Amino acid sequence: MDKLVIEGGRPLKGSVTVSGSKNALLPILAATLLTPEKCVIKNAPLLSDTYTMLRILRHLGVSAEIDGSTIHVKSGKLKKFNAPYRFVSTMRASFCVLGPLLARLKKAEVSLPGGCVIGIRPVDLHLKGLKALGANIEIKEGYVCAQAKRLSGKQIFLGGSFGSSVLATANVMMAATLTPGTTIIENAACEPETVDLANFLNRMGAKIKGQGSPRIEIKGVKYLSGAKYEIIPDRIEAITFAIAAALSKGEVTIKNVRVEHLSAVIEKLVEAGVKVKKGKNFIFVKRTGSLRPVDITTLPYPGFPTDVQAQFMALMSVASGISVITEKIYPDRFMHISELNRMGAQIFRQGPYSIVHGVKNLKGAQVMASDLRASAALVLAGLIAKDKTEVFRIYHLDRGYENLDKKLTQLGARIYRGKQ
Repeated sequence: MDKLVIEGGRPLKGSVTVSGSKNALLPILAATLLTPEKCVIKNAPLLSDTYTMLRILRHLGVSAEIDGSTIHVKSGKLKKFNAPYRFVSTMRASFCVLGPLLARLKKAEVSLPGGCVIGIRPVDLHLKGLKALGANIEIKEGYVCAQAKRLSGKQIFLGGSFGSSVLATANVMMAATLTPGTTIIENAACEPETVDLANFLNRMGAKIKGQGSPRIEIKGVKYLSGAKYEIIPDRIEAITFAIAAALSKGEVTIKNVRVEHLSAVIEKLVEAGVKVKKGKNFIFVKRTGSLRPVDITTLPYPGFPTDVQAQFMALMSVASGISVITEKIYPDRFMHISELNRMGAQIFRQGPYSIVHGVKNLKGAQVMASDLRASAALVLAGLIAKDKTEVFRIYHLDRGYENLDKKLTQLGARIYRGKQ
């Protein structure tokens, strides 16, 4: 098992190019199940999650090949309709095959999902939406077993305890594309990754409008064709590099970004005293003075993303004052606190709130990653910590960042892989 070893204290300088969005790619790969024709997906990040999704597709009978950052997929005649536990247990987004399989084959068996340990993430909204379309669903031995003689469009409210659900919106939207009638999703997710999926489906011949708003309308069609499509840049990776530059007192140009997707976090970086220059498809990040404390609250898009909460906490751990970080998406997503405290941070949790007392310096330590974004936060903390930091269980990191250690090395960081 690999670990990352980081020698902190070097400002990051130079430029880095952001990879395609993981959270956009995975549902789009699932959507290729809706057509027997060939689909070509460009700007695909080559991550462990990407390979897991391709293994699921191949299990179902799909032909899938990788050529650089381009994935060629042809679903043809599907041989199976089940997604086994050994795949779905490692990656929550793989649950997105449920909607496409149900729409195309009128039956599906998909294991209940796993993924990062960041708190309870039920699939009730997925099932609520698919049931509303006419599916009969049972939970048997840890599998969602769905079938339908006929699906029909409906108006569906997908609101949950913590707001909208990106993957539930994706699952219902994909199923609705081949469902007769008009389906309206109320309280739909507005995230850019949901918009990207809708745009891909429209490229295939779907009739979707309203993506990016809380109300999405889908008019069912009889057939979807193959399509060529380029994935949007990964906004979470872009912000991770921006925070890395700010933490290290560096000067970094981050290329291949959609600046409009980063507004909530850029605003908070500027509030913290970080200089951010916005260009057409890049941002330039620089910090020279001390960091000011900033309070944040995670919210569905366009609010502050939960996937950046851990990284921003690492930034606030060395700010000159006290910050309050409120997690309203996954209230238990704070497992990185104890590891940051091992490095000298002073962070105290009270329910969904974390109080961060900024310290002057962090110290290198052996730390354990609990999930994808916690991994990134610990790596960022290691960039500024005195002495050496060792981050274990970095397989979490490899699920969502393409060559993060290599990209940081190109910016001047001292970071390398070793064996535990």
